[in-house]
Amino acid sequence: MPKTITVGVVTQAGGAHLPDYFESLASSEEVEAVSLADDSGKSEAGARKALGDRLKHTHKSTADLLRQPPHLVIVSLESAAAPPVIDAALDAGCHVVAEKPSCVRAADMERLVQKAQRKHRHLMLAMPNRLHAPVREARRLIQEGKLGKVYGLEVHLVSDQTRLTSEAYRKEWFCSKARAGGGALAWLGILWLDTALYIAGRKAEQVAGFAGRVGGQPVDIEDSAALTLRLDNGSFGVLTTGYYLDEGTRSHIQVWCENGWLRLAAVEEKPLEIYRGRKAGGPALDLFEYPKGGRGFRNFIRAAVRAAAGLEEAPISSEETLQIIKTVYAFYEAAQSGRTQTVGKEGP
Repeated sequence: MPKTITVGVVTQAGGAHLPDYFESLASSEEVEAVSLADDSGKSEAGARKALGDRLKHTHKSTADLLRQPPHLVIVSLESAAAPPVIDAALDAGCHVVAEKPSCVRAADMERLVQKAQRKHRHLMLAMPNRLHAPVREARRLIQEGKLGKVYGLEVHLVSDQTRLTSEAYRKEWFCSKARAGGGALAWLGILWLDTALYIAGRKAEQVAGFAGRVGGQPVDIEDSAALTLRLDNGSFGVLTTGYYLDEGTRSHIQVWCENGWLRLAAVEEKPLEIYRGRKAGGPALDLFEYPKGGRGFRNFIRAAVRAAAGLEEAPISSEETLQIIKTVYAFYEAAQSGRTQTVGKEGP
């Protein structure tokens, strides 16, 4: 496999996280050249500013970009429009990074993951928290059994309600269930749900809960979701996510274990707290300090680029991508039906 690769970015007017993607590609030494497809043309100036000479080609369509298939394609489109583009990229032999959730039904992602597996391509949902230093340290401690069995998870990620008071924002695809697949959970909560499950090394087997609008704004997505999970080791978890604040974001992940616990506030970049109980040599509370500013897309995109180049493992596997999507859409089915759902077997 090559040590440097070509990358394509397929997006639209107002594509999500484009500055992060362009800057991450610009800083990845394994990226040789970048092509851009945007039928609106509105992302070209930002791409050219960030990428400079690495931006080799611009196109109006995905088909044009795929005539000379890059090794890796980043798809940053509204969720309803993403599956056909991911499908075409896989058909062209490309690895794919997909903006979350990149589908409005779990069945669409399942079909794409099956194709990626048949073609031996990576299909990686953009989950940048996985490469954050305290997340990796927390996962290491759990994986090495330092704190014993995972007993439970508590997760919350809340952001601002203010965005929903803007008429311009309400017209964006994020605020349309048909275009986005969901609201606070599909757009924000999914990140912290994946992070907590990644730390714990667990999958959700069953989900239940509630979703709705508590802020009263005229949108057809949920601005609040409360999710409960039964994990594959028999333990339980809870997630609260929503648009509650006047500004900013607040986060919290707590992992309760047999011999201690972990607590992480990743958005605030506070130290990872590690409590070791008597069975783990305590009682003692340790702090894992790390450099500020490391959270975000740069490490994730570089890892995805290196995976596409055959230089390291993917930061998230196709199977893990499908699992988190199935978990989210099983929850939406549970909230709508009022019935607990088995992940991957939604329905009455």
